[in-house]
Amino acid sequence: MVAKKKGAGGKLSRSEVVTVRLDPKLRFAAELAARKQRRTLSSFIEWAIEEAVNNVQVTNASNNVGSVNHAMKIVWDVEEADRLVKLALNFPELLTFDEERLWKIISEQPSFWYRDWDHGGGWQLTEDYVNFETLRDNWSILNKIITGDANTSDLPKGEEDPTLPPMPCDPDGVPF
Repeated sequence: MVAKKKGAGGKLSRSEVVTVRLDPKLRFAAELAARKQRRTLSSFIEWAIEEAVNNVQVTNASNNVGSVNHAMKIVWDVEEADRLVKLALNFPELLTFDEERLWKIISEQPSFWYRDWDHGGGWQLTEDYVNFETLRDNWSILNKIITGDANTSDLPKGEEDPTLPPMPCDPDGVPF
């Protein structure tokens, strides 16, 4: 069971604190708007961000346009490594420079991918071919590589014959 957090507020638990710098006039305007809506400044800022993520548009790798909120639903995962992969595969233009560096290492590292022996033994840069377990196990090393505290030689070598797990639509892989 998750422990309750101390502090004021309603029923929702606040899990992230963000420090924001605002121009004095913008802060005053936000305070006035919060008063008008009978909200705290924090509540007003959270509401304004929700409005923005519903209205800001992004284009995915297939050139489909949608809101940032829609993109978040596609990309979100509790595991940071999984989020990066989903972001890189679906919205590569949203990667930061360090995320681009991480993605380059991941996409070139055989141990993070299942091979498609039916089609030449390579791997495809799709979510179905990601070896998420190995990626998660090596996430801290990957981040150390980006900060210069480790090298790619510290990553595991790829298996000679990694087996692609059965796809959900594969009749031979159905567990019942």
